[in-house]
Amino acid sequence: MKKTTAIAAAIGCLAIQGAFAQTNVTVQGTVDLFAGSLKYSGDAGRRSVVNSGGMTTSYFGFKGSEDLGGGLKAEFALNGFFQGDTGTSGRFGGDNLFSRDANVGLAGSFGKIQFGRGLAPSFLPTVLFNPFGDSFTFSPLVVHAYVPSGAFGARSWIASNASDSGWSNEIIYSTPDFNGLRANVHYQFGEVAGRNGTNNIALNLLYFKGPLALSAFYHDAEVSNPNSGAALIDATAAPVNYRAITRQKAYFVGGSYDLNIAKLFATYQVNDDDTATAASMKDKTFSLGMSAPVGPGKVLLGYANTRRDGSLVGTELKRDTVSVGYDYLLSKRTDIYTVLMSDKITASSRAESFGIGVRHRF
Repeated sequence: MKKTTAIAAAIGCLAIQGAFAQTNVTVQGTVDLFAGSLKYSGDAGRRSVVNSGGMTTSYFGFKGSEDLGGGLKAEFALNGFFQGDTGTSGRFGGDNLFSRDANVGLAGSFGKIQFGRGLAPSFLPTVLFNPFGDSFTFSPLVVHAYVPSGAFGARSWIASNASDSGWSNEIIYSTPDFNGLRANVHYQFGEVAGRNGTNNIALNLLYFKGPLALSAFYHDAEVSNPNSGAALIDATAAPVNYRAITRQKAYFVGGSYDLNIAKLFATYQVNDDDTATAASMKDKTFSLGMSAPVGPGKVLLGYANTRRDGSLVGTELKRDTVSVGYDYLLSKRTDIYTVLMSDKITASSRAESFGIGVRHRF
């Protein structure tokens, strides 16, 4: 009996070791904090702050994969945002725990299919094709795409893109790499009883070959995020009834070219917003940018311009934002940065923001 038990225990240990040998789990994240002074055009006042997420929204989480054999892998990601200045979970009050990623999928020679919450189709084309990356504080293009100005429910400006930078309840199919070209097809279920036709659907393309990179995306969005049931873009009802918007179709093209002495960026996007009535709105946004290596870091320069018109808003509204900064690399994982941003919205005075911060990736 003792010998049999010992043999069984040994087999169990070998099985466990084999399972661990096939499974890879990584703890990952970014802590980004800065001190500065913030005021977007249209804000009621200026704020002196120590804030989280100057260049990258702080997050932590886990990702992993298991080799299933035959070239097939199971993959998962669980990542949540947090505010490093206070230790609060989420990007804002009420944000979900794993609002960055909460998904599982299968990957192989066919590409990858993923289920759960993941990136919106607009996210990678937006953050990869501007010099400030995924800065929701200082990147002109990201600010125009995703960040409103003014108090909640009374915005002086709403974000251009509907449905957040991440989509819940979605299926994503990602193709294999075709000589530098990848495509991602997104479908988000609305999960509203009796309204199976209410959903989000999209496609994005990403091409990287040598110094040239190109991107495009299209989305048709009817469902809000991170949870359904809220206003599609913003809850503001007056003086412009942005809450009435029920559907958005967006079209984007972007490109970059690395000249070694500088990397150049350009994007153009059109968003068509519809309501349940005849009222509608259209945003047209273009951006230009440059990053240039100087010493152990990079000088960053970005500009975005949005024109908003249509029967929903009446008189045309405009926003233009420019940022200049320097990102100094202390190591592969740690950098310090400083950024100055100037922002102007129609009928509001121009406002400046400034920040100096530290970012560490783990």
